[in-house]
Amino acid sequence: MSGPGAGETPGTRLRRLIQEVVKFGAVGGSGLLVNLLVFNLVRHVTDLQVVRASVLATVVSIISNYIGFRYFAYRDRDKSGRTRELTLFLVFSGIGLVIENGVLYAATYGFGWDGPLQSNVFKFIGIGVATLFRFWSYRSWVFRALVPAAEARPEREAPVKAQPDRVG
Repeated sequence: MSGPGAGETPGTRLRRLIQEVVKFGAVGGSGLLVNLLVFNLVRHVTDLQVVRASVLATVVSIISNYIGFRYFAYRDRDKSGRTRELTLFLVFSGIGLVIENGVLYAATYGFGWDGPLQSNVFKFIGIGVATLFRFWSYRSWVFRALVPAAEARPEREAPVKAQPDRVG
C-alpha cells in the first residue's frame, strides 16, 4: 500500500481526501449531536452558566470523537504511538475547545446574546470554526498516515565509483 501522495494521480488523492472528509464528517456529526444534546440537557437540568455547560458538553463530545476517529475515520492510520496520539489529540482538542467556547463566551458576555436560541447558534458557530482547526490538526499531527518503509528511510547516497588511475 502506498502512502499519501506516493505515485498517486491527482484524482486518486482527491478521492482519498473526499473519503477522509466524509468519514471525518460522520464522526464530527455524531460529536456535534452529542455536544448539543449534552449542552442543552445540562442547561435545562442544572444552574451551570452557559459557557461552563458548553465546556462540559465539549469534553463529552471530545471523548466520543476520539473513539470514532481512532476506530472509524482513521482506523487505517499509524497505531504505533498511542500515547503520543492521545496526547496530541487532547492538546489539539483543548485548543478546539477554547476556539469553540471563545466564540460562545464573546457572544454571551461581550454582546449579551445569552438566550437559549442565541446560545445554541453561537455554540454551533464556535463548533464550526473549531472543526476546521481540528480537521487540519488531527489529519496533520494526530492520526498520521502510514508511510511505507522505503519512504520512511532517507535514501542513501549512491556509492562513488572509483576513478581509474590515470597513467601517463
